[in-house]
Amino acid sequence: MTGHIRDLTRTMTGQYVIRLQVDGDPRELCEKLKDAQIDIEIKKHRQKRSLDANAFCWALCSDIGKVLKPPLPKEEVYRNAIRELGKYNLMLMRAEAVESFNRMWSNNGTGWFAEKAGESKEHDGYVWLYVYSGSSTYDSKEMAVLIDGLVQDAESLGIVIPLGKKEIERLKTRWKKME
Repeated sequence: MTGHIRDLTRTMTGQYVIRLQVDGDPRELCEKLKDAQIDIEIKKHRQKRSLDANAFCWALCSDIGKVLKPPLPKEEVYRNAIRELGKYNLMLMRAEAVESFNRMWSNNGTGWFAEKAGESKEHDGYVWLYVYSGSSTYDSKEMAVLIDGLVQDAESLGIVIPLGKKEIERLKTRWKKME
């Protein structure tokens, strides 16, 4: 559900009340959850990437993986694309914690992984990590960069793209409008 914060007030008991204006009809939800303890998350709205983009991404990864010698699973092609085209953070971590962190981080999805960037020269026993996030966190511009890279890789391998250039451009135009 989307909407806007209208105001914030503080009661005489010190509690805060946030008044929201919502898009859509919240009556059924309110009736169902009335008087129940609930979890609340409020964040700035951003349009999610197109599911067409996600399906197209995985189709490209699958097709690329099949023609490589030796063939690679689509998941490995995807991780390579995330590594080359995606976003990452640089993180300093104790060397003995890296394996545990990577196991935990990778539970978020296929594109979530960390790789050692090098030893820290300033902090003994620490290493620098490249920490990647999967495309589920990408906005439509970031997803378009990933798709463009995969399309370029596929074309360089002689793969016929299932969509014509006009259809791909139409998808990208739609992604841009979704920002």
